[in-house]
Amino acid sequence: MDFSGKDKATYVQDTFNSIAKRYDLMNSLMSFGLDKGWRRKAVQTVEAKPGMNMVDICCGTAQLSLELAMTVGEQGHVTGLDFSENMLGKAKENLANSPYRAIIELKQGDAMNLPFADNSFDGATVGWGLRNLPDLEKGVREMVRVVKPGSMVVSLDMAKPTMPGFKQGYWLYFNKLVPLMGKIWAGKAKAYQYLHDSAVEFPAQQELARIFASNGLTDTRYINLAGGVVAIVCGRKPKNK
Repeated sequence: MDFSGKDKATYVQDTFNSIAKRYDLMNSLMSFGLDKGWRRKAVQTVEAKPGMNMVDICCGTAQLSLELAMTVGEQGHVTGLDFSENMLGKAKENLANSPYRAIIELKQGDAMNLPFADNSFDGATVGWGLRNLPDLEKGVREMVRVVKPGSMVVSLDMAKPTMPGFKQGYWLYFNKLVPLMGKIWAGKAKAYQYLHDSAVEFPAQQELARIFASNGLTDTRYINLAGGVVAIVCGRKPKNK
């Protein structure tokens, strides 16, 4: 992938700063409105319960953080971390009138070096974020580090559909229409081309589950959504770690 002379971290930060205002709209359009249900499934998979303290890495506009907050309730707490100041600005707008805003803490920070102590959280989620990290495996290890033993680490992201015919149609849609939609709706065709390119390069769900296992998680598995266009990949931190 060509980052035009910038390192990946800087390129990604600039990209998401540039599309923050229309990001939620584009997500809904590209997913045909299915994204909310996907986030709800991720919250179920991370085993969020009332009163828990959860962390949402690469939280963006805080849609997944909000879904977590609705589950952990007023006795719980959710920390959303992202390194794009504009995405966090949009997150604050999204939470401004939410009854859950008091239990969601937004923090600007680096997913590669999480500013949290070991064993701090009851579970960790990342939605469409691992693909943007300069070192995916280090990002996974950081999530493992900050959750308590026995807790779940869950990724929700694009995946690789395998059904013949459907697979080819999906990639044609994603390759041609998504950048066009980005240009029309957000004025940022290159930014949405990056979303396509990063999805192409992102490991398939089976491989990501293997990466989770090789970086300290047990009981790793994946759950295909929308025919494998999107997948939840998860694993549990061993109780002896």
